[in-house]
Amino acid sequence: MTIRVIIVDDQAMVRAGFAALLAAQADIDVVGEAVNGVEGVEVGRRTHPDVVLMDVRMPEMDGLEAARQLLNPPPGVTHRPKVLMLTTFDVDDYVYEALRAGASGFLLKDAPPADLISAVRVVAAGDALLAPSVTRRLIADFATQQRKPRRGDPSLQLNGLTPRETEVLELIARGLSNGEIAEKLVLAEQTVKTHIGRVLHKLDLRDRAQAVVFAYESGLVTPGDG
Repeated sequence: MTIRVIIVDDQAMVRAGFAALLAAQADIDVVGEAVNGVEGVEVGRRTHPDVVLMDVRMPEMDGLEAARQLLNPPPGVTHRPKVLMLTTFDVDDYVYEALRAGASGFLLKDAPPADLISAVRVVAAGDALLAPSVTRRLIADFATQQRKPRRGDPSLQLNGLTPRETEVLELIARGLSNGEIAEKLVLAEQTVKTHIGRVLHKLDLRDRAQAVVFAYESGLVTPGDG
């Protein structure tokens, strides 16, 4: 099945480069582009993409607000694309808020071309993209600054998890991949995936990205932990 993608970025060179790279893939179709968040929401509602590549800082409406509008559409609008934020290290706060809003993850703008292609496929498949090497820094640093209360008591929600599920959630929040979690806990990778699915279901979370945010907000993982 072809993955429909739109690219939202105020830099023409970035849009052109990403579009050329993605359009060259047999399983990816670039169906639209936009220069700011306002236009991005309009193009997204009109073209119904599977994945939106969304820059963070743009004129008129930034990527964070555009992501919120696409992921939480008004009554009557049923399409909800996956949103992959394009970011740099200097926008940690935006990344964290984007994950809270429901974005499926983030990609550094200077990532290798192969990583961009892989990221689109991963997000389209319903997984979340959180680069293990930067997850801890991006999430933990900002979690201490602008943590906002969730509805209900997160600690009580954690009580519904088994000890193994709690352990898996903690390792997700520390930036470990499924394979790394499997190795650390001496489990099959498929077993890890099963545990993650149960964690998401019990905590009513959309994906791995929201699980990371929840782990910090609940106090399961404290920023700065080793």
